[in-house]
Amino acid sequence: MVDLGFVGPSRPAKDYHFLDVTDGDTPKIEMSVRMVSIDTPESKYGGSATTAQATLERTKARLLDGTYDALPDDLRGYLIERLTPDAAERHLEAGKRAAEEHSAMVTKRLMRPNGSQRKMAVIATGELVESNGRLLAYTAPWFAGTPSDPLPPHDDPDRRTFNVDMVAQGWAATFVIYPSIPRRDDLNLLVTEAEDAWQEQRGAWREFGRDLLLGYEYRACIKLGTLDLQDPAKAIKDAYQRVCVDLRTPTPTVVGLYGYHDVPPAQRLWIWESDLEQAREDLHLP
Repeated sequence: MVDLGFVGPSRPAKDYHFLDVTDGDTPKIEMSVRMVSIDTPESKYGGSATTAQATLERTKARLLDGTYDALPDDLRGYLIERLTPDAAERHLEAGKRAAEEHSAMVTKRLMRPNGSQRKMAVIATGELVESNGRLLAYTAPWFAGTPSDPLPPHDDPDRRTFNVDMVAQGWAATFVIYPSIPRRDDLNLLVTEAEDAWQEQRGAWREFGRDLLLGYEYRACIKLGTLDLQDPAKAIKDAYQRVCVDLRTPTPTVVGLYGYHDVPPAQRLWIWESDLEQAREDLHLP
């Protein structure tokens, strides 16, 4: 397994709203957080279910008619099988359910025994800010450490991040992207919970089927189905920008841009193609 996460290059945050200044060195800012290491189904991406399904049907037709023959045969076959007539509807509904489950989870776990509400802890990591300006972080309940709100033991489930719990309940897939890699114990926990959720068919897998497109698969297929396709090679490049690494072996194995489907979802590590050279050095990849 991969060990420590690496702090990569940061970039200015864009997606924030200034609220006020509470002290000379304390501005209060509201900004979106992208929960690291996980990926839930989309709830709006691609438009309505009807619009998105039409886009997925174009993708399927292009995978069948030779437009995307630059993709390996096995990947095309894998995607064709998953692009069912209701793929978009199921995916978008799963995304809405994931948001509802996340909201319910936060409401429950931030509630103190006396009925007051805890704050949320936000633990920034790795790249810190992603290309859309969202803070990359883990989120978890913030325990005050007082007699009325004591900090639970380190291995207590109440200490777990919402990131892990979304995976454990089957409403998110693992989506570990270099350089935001959890430490060994945290990564092992995340992988174990993801595998258990899959085997026991929890959450989205139970309600929407084993062939539900994962978030990153759905987004890639939406890009491949763009209405105004001018250059198939460019569409493929836009859809597949991350290299997959198989974590099952003692030394993680690079399976490339198009080989992810041969790796169990929980065992996939992702590296932006532009970061691959540095990642090989940092992670000692062959």
